[in-house]
Amino acid sequence: MAFAARLEQLRSDITAQGERVLECCSLATECYFEYDQTKARAVIAADDGIDKADVEIERASIPLLQMGNSDEYQVRSVLTIVKVNNELERIADCAVNIAEQVAGQARMDERIPPTFRVMANSVLGMLRDSNRALVTGNPDLARQVLLFDDTVDRFKNEILLHAQEQVALGQFSVRFAFQLTSVTRSVERIADHCTNICEQVIYVETGKIVRHRPEGWSEPERPRP
Repeated sequence: MAFAARLEQLRSDITAQGERVLECCSLATECYFEYDQTKARAVIAADDGIDKADVEIERASIPLLQMGNSDEYQVRSVLTIVKVNNELERIADCAVNIAEQVAGQARMDERIPPTFRVMANSVLGMLRDSNRALVTGNPDLARQVLLFDDTVDRFKNEILLHAQEQVALGQFSVRFAFQLTSVTRSVERIADHCTNICEQVIYVETGKIVRHRPEGWSEPERPRP
């Protein structure tokens, strides 16, 4: 099979993987909001299929790199798919971490803070847009995802501080606060992996790189020789 045809198949495979991972993350947040044991077990079970696809995509990528194609954009495309594939697998691991906080655990009486729902929905939107930016080759959309990362960090800090305060006031049990903290950190890590995907989209489509600095994301720039 020619390089172009193999690359197109690889793009199709990574698109399908992105959809699987998004579905898994959506189910993971639902299982936490609803404390649904069935959904939690479904997330954990789905991880095997995602891991299998991860290995298949990586194995399919290696022969393309060995074909000696000299087109810079096409070679960058293969390398990007390899890197994005790794990020998606790690995102799925975060979804499993969330589900494991529910599976086999008794429901607790405390109420999940509204900010967490906003944060979770925002991060699912980041993942959805990251997938779309990759599929459509849209660096502008990828840039928009990056710019939302600091907002997610603020949500995380607000939730963790709230949990500490509620424990001190006796409103949250230590167990519930630990669970909320663990799930919040997993959601934040999903956002971090989304930004890594979008960095790759920007690079493959423009040949430019972006950096996260204390003051925010840098403008895309050519890598220094």
